[in-house]
Amino acid sequence: MVLTRRIIPCLDLKDGRVVKGTNFLQLRDAGDPVELAGRYNEQGADEVVFLDITASKEKRGIIIEVIKRAADELFLPLTVGGGIRTLDDIQQILRAGADKVSVNTSAVHDPSIITRGADSFGTQCMVCAMDVRRNFTPNDKATPVLLPDGRTCWYEIVIYGGSKPTGIDAITWAKAVEERGAGEILLTSMETDGTKQGFDIAITAAISDAAGIPVIASGGVGTLEHFYDGFAAGKADACLAASVFHYGEFTVKEVKEYLRGRGIPVRL
Repeated sequence: MVLTRRIIPCLDLKDGRVVKGTNFLQLRDAGDPVELAGRYNEQGADEVVFLDITASKEKRGIIIEVIKRAADELFLPLTVGGGIRTLDDIQQILRAGADKVSVNTSAVHDPSIITRGADSFGTQCMVCAMDVRRNFTPNDKATPVLLPDGRTCWYEIVIYGGSKPTGIDAITWAKAVEERGAGEILLTSMETDGTKQGFDIAITAAISDAAGIPVIASGGVGTLEHFYDGFAAGKADACLAASVFHYGEFTVKEVKEYLRGRGIPVRL
């Protein structure tokens, strides 16, 4: 059976509004999340991701209300991430109408959150988001990755919205979260995020090869060809994008028609 590849718009939320930046900085307002998600629903998106990027506890009320509004109006799977630290947080978000939760910083601090979440709610609910950055400092314990320019580096997991390095090798971590019970990996390279230069294919392909669970490529789409590259060269199961959808450069339908024309199986 040929598995169809998914196209997933991502909505970064701050104070209940959608924002978009470059390399995790310079945030601009991009609209109301439920309105935007509704547009993507009509365009044929396979899923939508809401990421509460400021994610402090006092914002939790806002995101819960947004999830409830979205769940009432949308007919596609909804993943929610940002600031999820406890099983109670997961339960609240799923109860509000989300289908999956995405954990990142909290999973690095306490990997058991993945296992406990998977045990309580099912592996299909648990997405592990990985923000990664290239590191050229020699590290015998890390997995080397060959870049297109011929240099070799390793990819380090960064947390707190990309602001804090951890010393953890991304490929090692991908295998660990799979063992813990994560059902998917949402992979964002800080090198390419918001640049519109394309996905970071080197690490996307390396994680796709290393992990036995679906990998969602994220960070850097600027052209239709970049989506194709994410699937064909990056071996991703899904491609996630934000600004090209938010600012109307492409519709989800246009992306899927292009991909189908190039032999990538998609649901139209």
